[in-house]
Order: sequence, then structure tokens, then C-alpha cells
Amino acid sequence: MSVRDKIVLVTGASQGIGRATAEAFLAAGAKVALAARRADALAAVAAPHGDRALAVACDVTDEASVDALFARIGAAFGRLDVVFNNAGAALPATETGDVAWADWRRVVGVNLDGAFLIARGAFRMMKAQAPQGGRIINNGSISAHTPRIGSVPYTASKHAITGLTKTISLDGRPYDIACGQIDIGNAASDMTQAMTKGVPQADGTLKVEPVMDVRHVADAVVRMAALPLDVNVQTITIMATKMPFVGRG
Repeated sequence: MSVRDKIVLVTGASQGIGRATAEAFLAAGAKVALAARRADALAAVAAPHGDRALAVACDVTDEASVDALFARIGAAFGRLDVVFNNAGAALPATETGDVAWADWRRVVGVNLDGAFLIARGAFRMMKAQAPQGGRIINNGSISAHTPRIGSVPYTASKHAITGLTKTISLDGRPYDIACGQIDIGNAASDMTQAMTKGVPQADGTLKVEPVMDVRHVADAVVRMAALPLDVNVQTITIMATKMPFVGRG
């Protein structure tokens, strides 16, 4: 099993989990389209890899921008084998009654609308190409299962990713399009910096939480992508062993 010479799209590829995963795919011999809003940051990731890396500035919440992304991939590589649907947004802990509508729309717009637009574009491309098929891997987060206090837009959007993943799995069967979900807990990145200082717990306390190296997440995504299309990891959870997720909060 290998991803060598596969054509891969990673969204949110300019930093954190997305960057680590894009670099892991490139190290494994794949050709990678890197998408994020910041063109300069993307260019820095892509530069060492020559024509095996394609940096495309893209706003995943904008339909025209997403359509242009897939047109660029088609022109550069001719097909698409794997998508890591990773771009995401969050909000500092905010009680439900205090969440501003603009913040709700921003988080849900990236995490759900953006994930749908990327998945739709990938589905269309994978269905139309020859040979047909491919794999879509959605970043669900452990918030797709269990919320944190004060996380209503993030948790709602990540619960919705589970429904998106399952439906794509069914719709993709006639076309050899496999779809799975990776649920990540406390990978060290910009989004988890607060955990080194303490984050609110369900019992009202503030607690420092363990984190894990983001490279382990990247390796897991690459392993999922390396499977043949008649095999699918429907859902995988990867987490810092001692984080407060399993058990009573």
C-alpha cells in the first residue's frame, strides 16, 4: 500500500494539521495540491517540492473559489485521488446565549459549508475521471462525539461532519468513491496552544490538557489514504492518551 504518485488535495494546508499532513504526503511520494486562504504561507510550504506541490489560495466558504481550485487541480494533474478535507475554524469558549450570529456563521461556514463544497467538488471530479473513484477523508474532531463547554458552533458543525461523511460513503459506492472521517483530540498546533495554559472543563474547573505531536495525525491520514478503494476506514479516533475525553467529565 502506497500513496506514491497519487494526486492529493489538502485544505487548511498552510499551518497545523493541514501543513503536517501535506508534508507527510509529499514525503511519501504523492503530488499534493495545497489549499488555504494565505497564498504566502502556502507558497512557503510548497516551494521545496517543485512541481509535485501546487499551492492554490482558496476560500472554502466561497463556491466560485472552490470551483477554481478544482479547475487548477485538473489542469495541473489531470485527476484527483485523495482529499483531506481539513480546513476549520473555532471560537474561544463562549456560552450558548453569548454566541454572536456572525461568529456562528463564520465557524459553521468554514467547518460545514466549506467541507461540503470541497467534498462536492471532489465527488464530481472523482466520478467523472478515468479510472473512476477516489477517497475523501473528513476532519471530524472528537467534538463530533462529545462537546466541550462553550463550544456550540464548533460542536454542531463537527457533529454534522459525521452525517456528511456517512452520506458521501453511501452516494460514492457506485463510483468507487470511499469516504472516511478522522476524529482528532489535542494535536499540538496553533489551535491547541490554550491547552498548555488550561481550558474549561465540564465541572467548571480549568485544566491543562495533554497534547500529542501533530505528525502522528498526519501519518494516520496517509495510512488511510494508502488503502485500496475496496477498503475504507469509516471512522478513526486519534488522541493524546491522557486527555480528558474517555470517561466522566
